[in-house]
Amino acid sequence: MRKIVWQPDRLDVEAFAKAGARLDETLPLESLPRLREGLAVPVDASADPVSWRAEGVWSRAPEDAQARARIQLRAHSRVWLTCQRCLQPLAVTLDVERTLCFVDGEDEAARLDEDREDEDVLALSRALDLRELLEDELIMALPLVPRHETCPQQLPWSAATDADGDDVGAQAHPFAALATLKAKG
Repeated sequence: MRKIVWQPDRLDVEAFAKAGARLDETLPLESLPRLREGLAVPVDASADPVSWRAEGVWSRAPEDAQARARIQLRAHSRVWLTCQRCLQPLAVTLDVERTLCFVDGEDEAARLDEDREDEDVLALSRALDLRELLEDELIMALPLVPRHETCPQQLPWSAATDADGDDVGAQAHPFAALATLKAKG
């Protein structure tokens, strides 16, 4: 019996799911250009790679009338973003765990995706680029506003002073000066 070699860049999702196949791979961040362009620090050889695994499953969910192709996707990496509070580099761990259900056609995918919370529903294609899908999932896992819990250095406005040079506290409101000017005018 001949062993099937699955190609992640042109994966036959239905055959992969029916076979209960599995792909494991480690990719350098350099191979994911869309993810890489949003990172704070230029990617070099010391950057954490992306470790990922995809498992094919042919199953029927309780709400389905028929069995469908599914892929259980897991990925892990650590990337560097810019903290939006102090503008310093910030290490962010990305952990992705998704179940993707594949159906015939975009219309059916859109209809079913609205009702499913535990899995994403996509239109079945003959040759899925699994690495591109993985990159999409990693990008969506990035925080909208990355920031440290506690920034590593004091922020320039955290030691605010008034017009006389007196300390007005570490948590002065950024619009306090504006309010003072408005009250005088």
